[in-house]
Amino acid sequence: MKAQSKAYTYALLTIIFWSTMSSAFKLTLRHISFEDLVFYAVWTAALVLVIVTILQGKHHQLFKQDKPEIINSMLMGLVNPAAYYLVLFRAYELLPAQEAGVLNYSWPVVLVILSAIFLGQHISWLGFVSVLISFSGLLVISTKGRLLALDFSSPLGVALAIGSAFLWATYWIMNLRDKRNAVVKLATNMLFGALYITAYMLIMGKLRIIPAPGMIGAVYIGLFEMGITFVLWLLALEKSSNTARVSNLIFLSPFIALFWIRLLVGEKILLSTIIGLLLIVAGIALQRIASGLKTTQINANES
Repeated sequence: MKAQSKAYTYALLTIIFWSTMSSAFKLTLRHISFEDLVFYAVWTAALVLVIVTILQGKHHQLFKQDKPEIINSMLMGLVNPAAYYLVLFRAYELLPAQEAGVLNYSWPVVLVILSAIFLGQHISWLGFVSVLISFSGLLVISTKGRLLALDFSSPLGVALAIGSAFLWATYWIMNLRDKRNAVVKLATNMLFGALYITAYMLIMGKLRIIPAPGMIGAVYIGLFEMGITFVLWLLALEKSSNTARVSNLIFLSPFIALFWIRLLVGEKILLSTIIGLLLIVAGIALQRIASGLKTTQINANES
């Protein structure tokens, strides 16, 4: 199989697994609390990622990290998985799967805003328009199309879902500045996150054995939301001759997710969800166009 074909295979596998996550979250949360889900899923992911580093012959790098790298992982692990998944899974407890999932998908738009604030990146007028388009999509989804009434089914759930997007975008920025091997870094971050979650569960007195359906769901989420899929995605980017060829496929994920939500969770997919998602994706696509134009202009000025 050619390298590009392998890249597409890895990317599509990742997208299929990620597209099932909204349904998996909602179904699992019928049996256990959001804290239980975070605890067991994160420990599953941490163990899997350590095994991957061993299989790749990179496990020795886990013990050769210097103090700044360890401190960075301590901070990153606090943001993701600890805070991110506690916030995200609580949002899924409060909101329909379609609503929480699509609101969380706004993180690329949030990333543009945070990059301007923390990295000093200039937002072009086209980029600004793209942000407005995407946030209009968020408003359509969170109000179920009742824009003038501003009637939110769960204001806290909406705030948490959008807040999770901010946490993920923050983690992404932190990740960009860390030049360690991706799998080693991810495994270290996940281990620290697992320790934070364990401390939280012990302090709150919530550590317990969970029922079998909850455990199956948590392990599945740990494997295919936090663990193996990230490795597959890294392989897809590594094998592709052009990262844009596979990275653009990620736009398929939220649309496929709606199919699984309807089939497995039984939620009726609202027209407002589809319209809102289309607006969010249109905004993200426009932002990519704006970034491409900016890069072209920079290259032209340097030549």
